[in-house]
Amino acid sequence: MTEQQRQVRRCQSMPFGCERDPEGRFCFQLWAPAASQVLLRLTSDGREHLIPMERTRDAWYRHCSDLAQPGDLYCYQLNNGLCVPDPASRYQPLDVHGPSQVVDAHAFAWQDVRWRGRPWPEAVFYELHVGSFSPTGDFTGVEARLDDLVDLGITAIELMPLADFPGRWNWGYDGALLFAPDSRYGTPDDLKRLVQAAHQRGLMVFVDVVYNHFGPEGNYLHCYAPGFFHPERQTPWGAAMDFDGPHAAPVREFFICNALFWIFEYGFDGLRLDAVDRIVDGSQPDFLDELATRVRSVVGFDRHVHLVLENDHNDARRHARDGKGRPVFYTAQWNDDAHHALHAALTGESDGVYQDYADAPIERVGRSLAEGFCYQGESSAFRAGRVRGTASAHLPPIAFVNFLQNHDQIGNRGFGERLEHLIPARSFEAALATVLLAPAPPLLFMGQEFAATTPFLFFCDLEPSLMEQVSAGRRREFATQSAFSDPGLLHEIPLPGDPQSFLASRLDWSERERSAGRERLALHAKLLRLRAEHILPLLPGLHHGGRWQRLGEAGLSWCWRTRQGERLHLSVNLGLEPIGREHSGQAAWPVEPDRDRITPIYEQPVRQEIESSSDSWSDRLSEWPPGWVCCWMDAADS
Repeated sequence: MTEQQRQVRRCQSMPFGCERDPEGRFCFQLWAPAASQVLLRLTSDGREHLIPMERTRDAWYRHCSDLAQPGDLYCYQLNNGLCVPDPASRYQPLDVHGPSQVVDAHAFAWQDVRWRGRPWPEAVFYELHVGSFSPTGDFTGVEARLDDLVDLGITAIELMPLADFPGRWNWGYDGALLFAPDSRYGTPDDLKRLVQAAHQRGLMVFVDVVYNHFGPEGNYLHCYAPGFFHPERQTPWGAAMDFDGPHAAPVREFFICNALFWIFEYGFDGLRLDAVDRIVDGSQPDFLDELATRVRSVVGFDRHVHLVLENDHNDARRHARDGKGRPVFYTAQWNDDAHHALHAALTGESDGVYQDYADAPIERVGRSLAEGFCYQGESSAFRAGRVRGTASAHLPPIAFVNFLQNHDQIGNRGFGERLEHLIPARSFEAALATVLLAPAPPLLFMGQEFAATTPFLFFCDLEPSLMEQVSAGRRREFATQSAFSDPGLLHEIPLPGDPQSFLASRLDWSERERSAGRERLALHAKLLRLRAEHILPLLPGLHHGGRWQRLGEAGLSWCWRTRQGERLHLSVNLGLEPIGREHSGQAAWPVEPDRDRITPIYEQPVRQEIESSSDSWSDRLSEWPPGWVCCWMDAADS
């Protein structure tokens, strides 16, 4: 294969934004039904040009220019004189209120033409925030650490939202211009180089996208296309999108084009759609079904592309499989139920959402790891008694992504504490082994692998009046929690707009080389190696959920069976007291393996006397100590 053949140029053609036409001109397109006139204000070769755009019957404004060149700046001037950025801008070098930049998407020569992604069962996620992951806080800083992640056993990095946001720092969920990677992280080519470098190392790359709202600052669609927003629906973060109104077609197309844009123009291997439960759409097919159908029809089967949801509704229908076990719509869901149950069991917390799990946390851990959803139609106290969820035990375990923590579960705490700082180390490590050795694809949050002591705080940099509202709103929310009953403590919560909130959240990579960091890193690497060697080969054969049983006060045992009849067993003591052998005698299946019949995968803590003994574990083991985890596999029944 020649060098030219190894290179490919990718551009996602769409009705929005600015891109080259077949004749080499740059064409500008804007849907602006509320504007009576739109002028293209183009700055090229140091001169400003004000060019009338042609309006069509369906309220699109278009102009193809021989003047525009890559790197030129432009905006759209409305009839009232307001100049707005392109809502489908590919780059915003001067932030959300500034002009857009002309980008030639064909110019980047991709060299990963042979990359086809990785099958979903291989997924081991590492979620990171580009701005606080590395000292440089940019795409190049992430690229510099890719080899470390490969050595750890990661197969997929998941980037928190990249869409251009206002100010100097932000989690990304205040995105205003969804097609433009934020300029603080680098240029579009910098992001493409990161994706390409990841692919060259065998790493998938996912990006978090937000389709339920726009950020509170920097989006001007309401000025010329108010049909984007539903007149009566709101989300907790702003006006809801109108996906089922009389003018919904361009709105739906805008967001579907955005999904295709990240997958094709940037080569992302998958998307994680944020809080889709806040998307209301009564049409058939609804927006989410249409998006998944479009993506899968365009991608086909020659490339692995995966779609993951965050969905508080626990809607199992979204994850249905076809006759060959392939996702019809969405590949998997972030399993908040499993996280919340584990967190309640490990910490004893019962504030906020944890009130739904604190009544029976061990049982809820058991069910969520075995069946996926913990809430499958039961009423939720946190949601004022509303029924939540649908049956999910028929889904394969790989339809869920499990984690001990993520950006939400750390950052939405007042002081951004990581789980490992709230519980004993042995409890954390037992829960870690449980999550990494269970069948569901696991997710780590950045720094978890080396026991980072840095918090992950909530931070954003909006205009002053909005910052005051955000800070006041967070304090009102925390004031309802028992942990902040002391008003003095409430006012110690770091402010989102304080630069120190962002700076304190940056990882300290020197911790990786310290004793505690090395030990935790070695444990993560060992568990992920065991997962790849022993668990991964079983996953294609696990076509539905497993069984679980409780043992003693805080003991659990799970059993998953493949189509071939092989069984994967996992047992754990999540409590702080030993579990006596008498409980194993009450179990529905053996929970202490016989060494003569099984393939041992992992035991923690290691017992040399058991390792060196020819006796069975049942004869040698008198109790399960706190933090004990055991994982093994046995062959099919003869």
